Amino acid sequence: MTIQNERGTMTRVESKGKQQAQAIADAGGVMTHRQILFVIFGLMAGMFLSSLDQTIVGTSMRTIADDLDGLALQAWVTTAYLITSTITTPIYGKLSDIFGRRPLFIAAIVIFLIGSVAAGFADSMYQLAIFRALQGLGAGGLMALPLAIMGDILAPRERAKYQGYFLAVFGVSSVIGPLIGGLLSGTSEILFITGWRWVFLINLPIGLVALAIVLRFLHIPHTRHKVRIDWWGAATVVIGLVPLLLVAEKGREWGWDSGYAIACYVIGTLGIAAFILSEKLMGDDALIPLKLFRNSTFRMATIIGVLVGFGMFGAMMTIPLYLQLVQGATPTESGFLMLPMIFGLMIASIVSGQLIARTGKYGIFPKTGTALMVVGFFWLTFLTADKPVIWVMIGMFFIGLGLGQLMQTLTIASQNAVGPRDIGVATSSSTFFRQIGGTLGVAVLFSVLFSRIPDTIATAFASKSVQDGLAVAIADPAVLADPANKQILGLLQNPSSIGTALDGNTSFLNGSDPRLAAPFLEGFSNATVSIYWVGLAVVFVAFVLSFFLKAAPLREKSALQENADNEAALLAQNAADATGAPVVPGAAADSGISGDSNDSGIAGSATDSRSGKPKS
Repeated sequence: MTIQNERGTMTRVESKGKQQAQAIADAGGVMTHRQILFVIFGLMAGMFLSSLDQTIVGTSMRTIADDLDGLALQAWVTTAYLITSTITTPIYGKLSDIFGRRPLFIAAIVIFLIGSVAAGFADSMYQLAIFRALQGLGAGGLMALPLAIMGDILAPRERAKYQGYFLAVFGVSSVIGPLIGGLLSGTSEILFITGWRWVFLINLPIGLVALAIVLRFLHIPHTRHKVRIDWWGAATVVIGLVPLLLVAEKGREWGWDSGYAIACYVIGTLGIAAFILSEKLMGDDALIPLKLFRNSTFRMATIIGVLVGFGMFGAMMTIPLYLQLVQGATPTESGFLMLPMIFGLMIASIVSGQLIARTGKYGIFPKTGTALMVVGFFWLTFLTADKPVIWVMIGMFFIGLGLGQLMQTLTIASQNAVGPRDIGVATSSSTFFRQIGGTLGVAVLFSVLFSRIPDTIATAFASKSVQDGLAVAIADPAVLADPANKQILGLLQNPSSIGTALDGNTSFLNGSDPRLAAPFLEGFSNATVSIYWVGLAVVFVAFVLSFFLKAAPLREKSALQENADNEAALLAQNAADATGAPVVPGAAADSGISGDSNDSGIAGSATDSRSGKPKS
């Protein structure tokens, strides 16, 4: 009886969902404000799950790495997650174009939850990297599909009115994530399980709530098109990217000209060549259709997105480490100290979104956004171990102001450059390349960081002020008797191990005498500055390229409305063919992409964006 009731309930929910989707289709793809909000509730739930996970894990990573004895392996954990989420992003986009957004979004949440539970029981950094990779298989959908669904239901110009809801989710998760992560990782045990493991296990109840909301509210019409699935594209993109990302992570350990590195270069290059050939042969059915890159707006927005992703992920992953190691912040405190970046991002996103909605123009924001990121990274290059924490916060605020003008704007530019049938693949491709930039940013910048640390620590030890401080500290019997200094004193007696002292457990710095810790903190700080110089160079290139981004006028109809117009035009054509009557000219048609203008081939700017009726 219970089973029948449960089945009956599920049947009623699915039936109601189909009715909602049919009602939208019957209205010509025009959705009411209430219907839009219901869909957004489902998207917000999934986005909250993924954004909360990132903020919790980021501020807890030092505690996790110390417990599993592998700070130098942190990049493996981060890179594994980014690799799988990056690779699956275009796959989710393409499959959602074929089978619909809803089932793929549900599958993404389920996979993410399975990976979260597995990560919660990892016994080593390598295991954690594998399980984070499993999480990434789901995260690829959680990142790309909400943006694609927004492209379906809202016209490019109209999206800015609703992005405040998503900013609220991002802001809330950014505020409470570090707090929750710090509390969990700072607790020795919760319910007989090590505290930091709950950083991953907490995703389970949150994810189940998100899944329930998605099942209830996320219902939009979908027209399935007969296409081939690009299995070869999916396989070759893995073969092409994984070796190159692997050598970016392990190159400093193997040697950039070692046999392993050369093998990765060769396999990666062959994989990319095979991927390009596969996409060319698949045509419109390709995982990432090459026709997208014939559009100059999409092409330039994608390149800028790669560079911005490089700088964004590099900053967000290295700044918490600096705050915890050099400034002595706890995981919770380092999370709160990141708030200037979040506030800058939210302020810039809201202001730029409102201006885009009112004016329909967005061309200025890639220029000002990249310029502010350049200012932020340049500011951070003056960082030293004795600089006050406010110095870092100012730099983060500028970077946040830049990112807030870029993230949504570049996505809107990419979506506006394609026809409605390609919204999903264009969105996922844009996200895919931005993730590639982020993945490379993390791998390359962490590689630069840990390659520089031995040299910068050696330079710090050579400083006269540091040597004088060490001499005074070692001559103090109280310092020698303090248990907190035991490990660091052992390192000083074994100079050969000093260069790699920060590769593993860094807890020996906690509570140690400041004079003994000074060369390590100064060395780490100076190595971090090297990263900010690299980030500065990358975002400066993005700033220059932003002047070549052609900002096409934003369309005023959503993809659902344009698809409805196309279907109506097709029905009219079929009816005319059957009766011999002429077809009324002006019907919309989805014509793909060509040329350097809007390239969508879609008429629709002469209709009202909300009702679909002709403008007066």
